[in-house]
Amino acid sequence: MTSKPQRTERRADALSKERIVEAAIALLDAELRARLTLVQQARAEDLEALRNRYASLGIEEDFFVNYGFLPRAHHMLLHPRTPRRSWTPGNKKRAQAVLEFVQSRGTVHPREVDAHFAHGSVTNYWGGSSSASTHLLDNMHYYGLLRVVRRDNGIRLYAVAAHEHAPGPANAEQRRHNIDALVDVIVQKYAPLPAASLSGLVRSRLGVGLPQCRGEQLKQAVSRARARLAHAQVDGVDWYWPANENPPSRKYQPDEELRLLAPFDPIVWDRRRFELFWDWAYRFEAYTKAPKRKLGYYALPMLWRERVIGWGNVSVSDGRLVSQLGYVSGQAPRDSVFKHALEQELQRMRAFLSLQPE
Repeated sequence: MTSKPQRTERRADALSKERIVEAAIALLDAELRARLTLVQQARAEDLEALRNRYASLGIEEDFFVNYGFLPRAHHMLLHPRTPRRSWTPGNKKRAQAVLEFVQSRGTVHPREVDAHFAHGSVTNYWGGSSSASTHLLDNMHYYGLLRVVRRDNGIRLYAVAAHEHAPGPANAEQRRHNIDALVDVIVQKYAPLPAASLSGLVRSRLGVGLPQCRGEQLKQAVSRARARLAHAQVDGVDWYWPANENPPSRKYQPDEELRLLAPFDPIVWDRRRFELFWDWAYRFEAYTKAPKRKLGYYALPMLWRERVIGWGNVSVSDGRLVSQLGYVSGQAPRDSVFKHALEQELQRMRAFLSLQPE
């Protein structure tokens, strides 16, 4: 019988860097293709309307490893949150008053709270000045006292949380189970993950979503994940992915479609992995001063086949889609398949933005 270490070594030998990349794109593409299908069938205003029907979607806005939308089942695993530093008596009093105000109104805009209480301003995360009421609402939302029910021109509208959070894990075993379930969600979303990214996502990013968990608990969660996940070492880097997925499988083959990916797409978000895969550094430059930008204000990484070969900046001018494209090699591929795939992607974007086809 072949020993487990020998099987692991053979599996690692069978996986080249290119094979890992191909498999990664295929594994991530299941979700990407679902999103693509949605875009083909919908327009931007349709998705905006859908986003405002939170109650019917079974989702919540919350911070997990980043801020976004979560299925309610995953959201519940993050709560109840307990502050690492207790609120001051003054903050507790203000929060209780705001809670009662929101309860009496049903749904509130932050400016209503600010107008009623006149809390003043605070220094925000970026060093600027923000409304103290908005800051308090954010904290109350983070700790599960309020929920976002919809948005008005991008501004969160709040209501009292409609559901009671469970009292929390009854014992250490249940706590470990909950943490492991959340780690599995992370891996399912971002795998294959280099070891450093797996550790960072759990110990740092998940730590923000789970303030009630201490560093040692998250460190142990990383160790448990490494023990149960599939693993291979490629070019000296340890990679992890769900145990029920098999990257060398022939079913993971890249297709011919081209995708312009969002800067925060799961394929792009982990910059460390991005550079390991494609040997160049993508940077989100919306907050970079224009003279210092190299890729553009909102550059969208260009995925074709199994590689990210460049980027695109797109905008609308006089009712037409304008695209400015750049390539890592300095020029576009001389391939008719590429030209067709690029035009198809731009056409999908026109349809999404309700522009006339060209």
